[in-house]
Amino acid sequence: MRWTKTFIPTMKEIPSDAEIPSHQLMLRAGLIRQLMAGAYTYLPLGWRAVRKAEAIVRQEMDRAGAIEIFMPALQPIDLFERTGRKSAFGNVLINFHITRGDRKVHLALGPTHEEVVTDLIGRHVNSYRQLPLCVYQIQTKFRNEERPRFGVLRTSEFLMKDAYSFGSSLEQLNTIYDQMYHAYCRIFARAGLKYLPVEAESGPIGGDASHEFMVPANNGEDRIVHCPQCNYAANLERAETGRKPILNPVSSGTAAVAQVPTPNATSIEQVSRMLKVPATQMIKTLIYLADGEPLAVLVRGDHEANEAKVRRAADVKSLEMADPATITKVTGAPVGFAGPIGIQCRVLVDHDVAQIVDAVTGGNAADTHTTGVNIGRDYQVATTHDLRMADKADPCPRCSGTLDLVHGIEVGHVFKLGTKYSVSLEAEYLDEKEQRHPMIMGCYGIGVNRIVAALCETSYDENGLIWPLSIAPYEVLIIPLNVSDTETMEVAERYYKELQAAGIDVLLDDRDARAGFKFKDADLIGIPLRVVIGGKGLKEGQVELRWRWEATATKATVADAVATVRKMIDDRRALELAKAPA
Repeated sequence: MRWTKTFIPTMKEIPSDAEIPSHQLMLRAGLIRQLMAGAYTYLPLGWRAVRKAEAIVRQEMDRAGAIEIFMPALQPIDLFERTGRKSAFGNVLINFHITRGDRKVHLALGPTHEEVVTDLIGRHVNSYRQLPLCVYQIQTKFRNEERPRFGVLRTSEFLMKDAYSFGSSLEQLNTIYDQMYHAYCRIFARAGLKYLPVEAESGPIGGDASHEFMVPANNGEDRIVHCPQCNYAANLERAETGRKPILNPVSSGTAAVAQVPTPNATSIEQVSRMLKVPATQMIKTLIYLADGEPLAVLVRGDHEANEAKVRRAADVKSLEMADPATITKVTGAPVGFAGPIGIQCRVLVDHDVAQIVDAVTGGNAADTHTTGVNIGRDYQVATTHDLRMADKADPCPRCSGTLDLVHGIEVGHVFKLGTKYSVSLEAEYLDEKEQRHPMIMGCYGIGVNRIVAALCETSYDENGLIWPLSIAPYEVLIIPLNVSDTETMEVAERYYKELQAAGIDVLLDDRDARAGFKFKDADLIGIPLRVVIGGKGLKEGQVELRWRWEATATKATVADAVATVRKMIDDRRALELAKAPA
């Protein structure tokens, strides 16, 4: 492609409304332009990058045995009503009525396609002999994002690869899950991303049934717990800590228990200021309904309870904060004054609570807190549990290292769904005994736009983008320094045609502009290999070759430059491909 024949509107200044590097650079490099909040047009460079990411995804999904289909973005609302997701999505679901003849039809724009694919497979697959089956598509999704921001990282319209597996057994589900997990590792490695497979909350079947694929980035919206020593990684909801249970814990505190008035002080911060004690010496008592029964959870005042951990420790399916009436019933006090002494319900205690000496807790009376509270003397539990959110410097649960907290961009998610959708939509199969069973499902999503945005967020310098060869809009940029010089343009045109014929994506900067202007644009758009023709070098029979990420250029003779470029590109392609797991 010739620069003068395409559309690359670069910008010198950083747009005032662009908050993070990827948004700034995608705008400045002419990859995208905003139509309205949450909706972007991809310009030629941006769309080429997206299509290359899409090609890698498609190749690896096909390699893993998934079958490509294409489903409608328009979906009947009754499918969401049958699965209960119309209310679960709430305002996120873009749904509307249209008039067809004399009737109103209620439709939704697909935020995802679990309902549609389950309905499809349920209608046409009926025997265990037809299973397992894994289908995928690359399709535009729609969600009413109330706070669109960060460029294409959080939008109302986005491109997604979503795959769905159907099986007759857990073994079949696990096999496909592992295949998809491996395919994802290859996809993100081939795309040039530094990624972490992160343990996430399990599906309804249980076990380690969900992984998110995160790209560590300073401006990532998700927080990840990561151990640099063993590479353990998990999202905050799932992350374990290496703290150990304490059996029949007893505090070493000796202070007497005392009731102190704390009028209108219902939060840790308010009580901490009023009593002049740090939050680390306070116990936060949270009252839940666990499978409908009251449950008290104790965590240190400066910590946040992890409800997924609480649910697992309590061995219950449902967990929600208790209503005021339940809190009053089990504590004798209004909301904000619960404490462990004399509480009338089951109690779970986090490991760190057992270390607090002479703690401050709610007093189980209105406007009252209790000081001098010690576990083992004033209230007892058989053991402690990991009940709080993991934090920086916690011990790693897998090795002797310590955990770090990093921000990340989610680019993919693999998840064991179980039978949630197949039961709701009656997607069943007949086993060898002619018995009917719901199919066991998995789902596997990748944000194709996010691959590109994550690269832009993590691969750049002060001059602009730095693309890997695999996703770069073009692999080679030819820069003739003086387009008015006949010899310069003859060489440039010959290189352009020969490299194209060799299957290399080439952009020829044929603009009549100053060399410095062209070099700044070249750095900004980040094409991996630059070929500079003209000036003193051409008179000496040489051209200049430079990788975008290297500070110095190399020389090649005019006669050998095309062969040299071809070898450099071939070697780089092989190197990038070799980074993907076999």
